[in-house]
Amino acid sequence: MTGLSTLLIVVGLFLVGGIISFVKQKMPTSLIVLLSLAAGLCLVAGVMRLQVWN
Repeated sequence: MTGLSTLLIVVGLFLVGGIISFVKQKMPTSLIVLLSLAAGLCLVAGVMRLQVWN
């Protein structure tokens, strides 16, 4: 694992925690969707950068 892939995965998991918090606080749906997209992109980018695939 490289440092960047680890960072992207950690940021993605942090954003997932934010999604859970925002849902509990009944924040606007558009904000939750935007945060979900950002979390998904971070997690996918982090997993794709892993050196496991070679």
